[in-house]
Amino acid sequence: MRENRRTVVGKVASAKMQKTVVVTVQRLELHPKYKKYIRKRTKLYAHDERAECKEGDRVQLIETRPMSRLKRWRVVKKL
Repeated sequence: MRENRRTVVGKVASAKMQKTVVVTVQRLELHPKYKKYIRKRTKLYAHDERAECKEGDRVQLIETRPMSRLKRWRVVKKL
């Protein structure tokens, strides 16, 4: 279970909470009819124990156990 956790890279959108950051993750998806790539983004709430991330930072997240109602990710490192 531990070895197959997902990791994603995103950009910090908000760091106004205590020990929590909101990270925007972008991905490209192929449109089924027009065969063009569309940028889609997802907002993820991540746990930042030392509160070292600021808005605009690129961070790597790892999937973890639920820490609150919305938090299911943890900041691994700043890139």
